Amino acid sequence: MVNLVDVFSDFKSGKNIDRPTMVRVLEDVFRTLIKKKYGTDDNFDVIVNTNKGDLEIWRVREVVADGEVTEDRSQLAVSEAARIDESLNVGDECYEQLSIEDFGRRAIMAARQTLVSRIMELEKDEVFRKYSERVFEMVTGEISQVMKKEMLVLDDATGNELVLPRTEMIRGDYYRKGDVVRGIIKKVDMRNNTPYIMLSRTDPGFLRKLLEGEVPEIEDGIIEVKNIVRLPGERAKVAVESHDDRIDPVGACVGMKGSRIHGIVRELRNENIDIINYTNNVTLYIQRSLTPAKISNIDLDNERMHAAVYLDADQVSLAIGKGGSNIKLASKLTGYEIDVYRNQAEYEIDDVDLEEFSDEIEAWVIEALKGIGCDTARQVLELNPDEIVRRTDLEEETVQEVMRILANEFEEGNDDETPANAVETPATEVADAELTETVEATIAAAPAAEAEPVAPKKTRSKAKAEVIAEDADENPRLRQKAKQK
Repeated sequence: MVNLVDVFSDFKSGKNIDRPTMVRVLEDVFRTLIKKKYGTDDNFDVIVNTNKGDLEIWRVREVVADGEVTEDRSQLAVSEAARIDESLNVGDECYEQLSIEDFGRRAIMAARQTLVSRIMELEKDEVFRKYSERVFEMVTGEISQVMKKEMLVLDDATGNELVLPRTEMIRGDYYRKGDVVRGIIKKVDMRNNTPYIMLSRTDPGFLRKLLEGEVPEIEDGIIEVKNIVRLPGERAKVAVESHDDRIDPVGACVGMKGSRIHGIVRELRNENIDIINYTNNVTLYIQRSLTPAKISNIDLDNERMHAAVYLDADQVSLAIGKGGSNIKLASKLTGYEIDVYRNQAEYEIDDVDLEEFSDEIEAWVIEALKGIGCDTARQVLELNPDEIVRRTDLEEETVQEVMRILANEFEEGNDDETPANAVETPATEVADAELTETVEATIAAAPAAEAEPVAPKKTRSKAKAEVIAEDADENPRLRQKAKQK
């Protein structure tokens, strides 16, 4: 049996299994082999020498007088015992060393397969345990295989196979076999008795690890990262706080001329990163979170975790951000649902639909104007009358009359007084082109007492009949309409 362990050494050398575990596995495998042949392993000793690399199996039986053997497994006749050791007498214990050949070739091959299986199970358990302790740690690896929904990555440190799903990749990530990739260990599971280690590049923890690697003050504990929110590949907001009054946390994270943050931005495929100072002052915190927009006023409802933010008209689009990214991240960062309202000093008429002029302008004329893409009054007024005549085939007198009616509408609107119960238009209409369904913060209306109202498209009323009556003397068609009114 000398050097029997060498037969299985290839499994031990390539696996992270310690010697005591390996010895225990070998003993269990050979005891199973013994049970299959002899029915029990109670009177057998399996000895593994880890220094020499050999294994011995001894069978122990009690020596009894000839003819008195009642149990072959545990007793041996003295005459048979003499063949093993002539010095044995009745009552002694006979130690008999078994040879590997005694078990047969098939039994040994079965034992080898059992040993391989046990070692693989131990290795999987060890991999699962080690990576479970490393969740949210940074890992660098090489792409070994590119598949449709995921990529297989070989860990540079251990050589184990990790998985990077495409759903955990940043938009713009493109890798080929052999490329080096970085990510954090997001989740460790056992699937089909195999460790499943998932990497992520979209998790906020990945940005945290990148900051720790680039900013020594964070790793040393001088600067603390309070919170991170991300829209991977688009924008991220990081709230930091310094425990040393002499150190500016934002400046330390950005670095001289952006030297520290630029490397992170490149790793994140040009993701826009806003770093702000954390504060316990909620109003100031919300104001900083909406950077770069300048806030005029903030009304807080701490019970509902709601904030109404008021800004000038030119700051609304900055507060909302492209696709609503800025306001969405600010809400996540602060924990408050943020509604944006714009301040407006004057009551204005934005525009009027042409359908509102159906009492003054013939329907076929309105349809002709719509046919050239003019759905509102301002769109018509912005065009030259000659161009309208050319494009619509309307008579010049008709076009001039339409232009006059539309122009009078806006002149009258400027003379109107602001209704006492006017309601402000939400900032949604101002930045509608930039908003998408991703905006979770509700852009609602606010009372006129808090901010000057902004009028929506004007809705005409029956009072317009008075204007028609005034112009009736000049236009016979309008005189008839005035009588109807």
